[in-house]
Amino acid sequence: MRVYNSYVAYTVYILRTSSNTLYTGQTNNLEKRLNEHKNKTSKSSKYLRGFKSFRLAYGEVQPTLSQALKREIELKKLSHAKKELLIKSKSSV
Repeated sequence: MRVYNSYVAYTVYILRTSSNTLYTGQTNNLEKRLNEHKNKTSKSSKYLRGFKSFRLAYGEVQPTLSQALKREIELKKLSHAKKELLIKSKSSV
């Protein structure tokens, strides 16, 4: 979990699956969340459970949960092509 000036930071992320689909999510602990997805725990995304593997393609830090949720919604509304442009324009976390 990232803490800046005594507050928790949130990460909005995009994962690329083994089938080249993109999954968008947000978390306050990226490492823990990726492990949940990888180990297919009850807290992992049902969508990702159907794929052999995935990798982190993109991530950005947001200072508050509210901003992270808003950004997650913005990213989810983007087309696949626009997400690809975003991924190419910035390096991942």
